[in-house]
Order: sequence, then C-alpha cells, then structure tokens
Amino acid sequence: MARPLYPAMAFLWPMLAAATASEFTAEMMHRMAAAALGGDERSTPPPAWTSANRVRLGLPTMMLRDFSMGEGGPATLVCAPFALHHASIADFAPGHSVVEALRAHGPGNVLVTEWRSATPDMRFFCIDTYLADLNIAVDELAPPVNLVGLCQGGWLALMYAARFPAKVRRLVLVGAPVDIAAGQSRLTQLAANMPIAMVHELLRLGDGRVLGSMALELWRAQAMSDDAVCRTLQAEIGMSEAGQARLARFRDWDAWTVDLPGTYYLEVVERLYKENRLANGDFVALGKRLDLKAVTVPIFLLAAQDDDVVAAGQIFAAADLIGTPPRQVKKAVAPCGHVGLFMGARTLGEDWPVIARWLAEKPDNSAVSDRTY
Repeated sequence: MARPLYPAMAFLWPMLAAATASEFTAEMMHRMAAAALGGDERSTPPPAWTSANRVRLGLPTMMLRDFSMGEGGPATLVCAPFALHHASIADFAPGHSVVEALRAHGPGNVLVTEWRSATPDMRFFCIDTYLADLNIAVDELAPPVNLVGLCQGGWLALMYAARFPAKVRRLVLVGAPVDIAAGQSRLTQLAANMPIAMVHELLRLGDGRVLGSMALELWRAQAMSDDAVCRTLQAEIGMSEAGQARLARFRDWDAWTVDLPGTYYLEVVERLYKENRLANGDFVALGKRLDLKAVTVPIFLLAAQDDDVVAAGQIFAAADLIGTPPRQVKKAVAPCGHVGLFMGARTLGEDWPVIARWLAEKPDNSAVSDRTY
C-alpha cells in the first residue's frame, strides 16, 4: 500500500494537485491567496534549532548557520531544501538531526544554509541568485568543502559542484531529484501535467511569490496523523511527556512555512521539472552551461525506499551523468519515506554515520559498501 504524499517537503505539489483537482476553482484560489497575503507579518518565530550555533554570515538569500565544534579540517556545508518548510529540517530534534549525526561520527566543522523566506522585494530572485550566495558562503569556509544537498538543496549543490568543481571536496546528495526522466514519482507526474499558465496565475495571486501559507492551506485536509508522524520520525510518540513534546515540536515545524520568489519557482518548474535541463546538459548557471562531467569528486547518493517525492532512479542517475570514477560513487537506499531521510531516528542512526565517516576520510580512501534493500 502506497504511503500518502506528505506535504512537509511540498515544493511543488500543493499547487500541482490544485491544478488537476476538478473541485478546485479560481474563486477558491483567490480566497486562499487573499488569506495568505494577509499573513505576511508572522506571529510566531521560525522553528528553533536543536544544536548550538551562530550566524556566520548574513546574505540576501540566507543566513549561514555555523554548528562547528572548534575542530579543524574541511568544512561540511549542508545545503538545506528551499521548499515549503524551514531549514531546521536538518537539525530538527535530538536524535532526529543531520547536524548531530555528522558531528558525532565525522566532521565537526558543520554549517547549514538557512534560506530566508521571500519578501516582496525578493520576488525576482532566481536560481542564479541562490548559486551566487552559495558561492560566497563556500568562499567564506576556505574551499574545497564537503557539500551535502538535501532534497531540493541537492540539485542546487550539484549545480554548484558543476559550476565550481575545484571548490568541492566531496559531494552528498540525499533524496535529490537530478534526472526527472529516470524515474516516476507522484511529484514528477503532477509537474508534467501542470499548465504553466497555472504557475503564472499563482505568482500573480501571490504578488510575485509562491506563498507558503497558501500552499499549506491547500493541504490542511491531508495533515499527517500522529501515526504518520511516528513513522516519519521512526520513533514511538506515545502519551509520555517527551513523546507529546516531540509531536508538538513537529506540528509547530510543519505549520511554519516559507515563501518562495516567483522567478526562482518558475525556473524550477520549467527548467528542472518540465524540461529536465540539468540532466540533459542544457542548464545555464551564472553565465555558463553546466557540464555535469566536470564533477569528478567522490559522491555519495542516498535514496529512500518508499519515496513519493523523488524516485530512487532520479537520484541514482547522477552516477552516470557526472565524471566521477565509478569506484568513487557510493549508493545507498534507506528503508523509509522521503522526510525520514532527514528526520528519521533509524536512518540518522544507521545511514548518516556511514556518510559522516566517509566525509572524514582521506582523499585516497573512499571505500564504503553500498547498502541496498
């Protein structure tokens, strides 16, 4: 039985589903847009980070969060998803934290991109804007760095590695769509069927942005049950005080959304999902066509076994598109759903320590066994 599509990483599908739902009318779109536009002033702060950190750098697109423990060695930069939810998906809670797993088992010098919610004056920000700021962040860390891309942050990390190959030491892609044609998921099917005119209408309703609150409103009827949250976190919730606190923390995280710049969103829909330009070798970034064969560094690809969002083939296709020798390409499949890759206690206790140790290895020692199910 297929698991329900979970909205926590909903970068595209709330709008895509709306475009294909016969009961969804233009009047409903306008009503939800009006409600969302009225909520620009946030009444609650963003989700809290679990691990101690400081803001290393403030840029137009992000705050660079530094979780380092004062250790030397190459920096590991986690490129968080810029999707519907906050970047703290990389550091959600004790035992449910990518940052925690990386620091405990490998590099102690860990940083995360905390993408800013798009304000009206950011509506024209594009993919190049985010790549340029990512480049500034990497330069701040004395490259080459280890780059870890989560979900939508994965294709951005891969683009960066292709555009600036000398600045990346090792590359990790987790649940990241690379070649849309290499597998089918509910998300890619919806993207293929979505009229581009619908995207333009959404941007018009959002004053040039895709409003996270509007997207979340479309999915309220499909909010996760407590059992579904339990499966995602790979932990028992129960009635204990600690379990209920963890559930409440998740609900709060799930309710806090980010807004996306319209230009950026439109580029992702058209160039990545509809035209598959990154995999086809036709994507131009910062003035240069990206050649994925320029990526020759060791790479680790982690997919989820039960993923409605990113099919395993879409991420594993990267192995054939890049220039990294096959012996330095590592693949693993975790027995979880999409969000479980980043928040699941079992995945973080079994798969991420392998990744962390691999990141800490010397350049001449990249051997690690594939884990498949």
